[in-house]
Amino acid sequence: MSDAPIPPEALDVRPANEVPWDDLRTVFGTTDYPGRCYCRRYKVLDHQWSAATPEERAGRLREQSGCGNPGADSTTGLVAYLDGDPVGWAAVEPRTAYPRLLRTRVPWTGRDEDKADDGVWAVTCLLTRRGFRRRGVTYGLARATVPFARERGARALEAYAMLTTPGVEITWGELHVGSRQVFAEAGFTEVSRPTLRRVVMRIDF
Repeated sequence: MSDAPIPPEALDVRPANEVPWDDLRTVFGTTDYPGRCYCRRYKVLDHQWSAATPEERAGRLREQSGCGNPGADSTTGLVAYLDGDPVGWAAVEPRTAYPRLLRTRVPWTGRDEDKADDGVWAVTCLLTRRGFRRRGVTYGLARATVPFARERGARALEAYAMLTTPGVEITWGELHVGSRQVFAEAGFTEVSRPTLRRVVMRIDF
């Protein structure tokens, strides 16, 4: 399999409700953390997270993403394709759709924000399918979240990115939120640094 960089314009990024569930399941896979999480970490509170099995989490993702239902009123993210092959996922919804995010201290440190404002959307996960990682898929996904949120009525879009250091390895479990550079290149601006490693990026429409 090629390890050549994938430019954003090479990706075909679609709302998840317009793609088959099997394609999204292929992106998540079954052999590492995404295949156990199914993008549920911010969607539920701690006790609900620990009580659910991976199969239950997958079922909730399938239901909420509306896969295979182009007429759905809403969906929970985007699926990226490369030459017809599903390769990536971005979770993007109104910020209020993430109960655990609203209770997490980090995004709010140093900011006076109305957490109940559903006009602010959030990108909480950027996932690249195994075999296509480290080729730049997340850059195209982050870029695609901007028109997706704006066209659905968002007045702002946020991300809670990691600060990366050249030569310092960061595990996927940490970097699923994306890096600062990924969102900066998509047009987001830094608004706060709540910790030494976390930065809030935002774009206002």
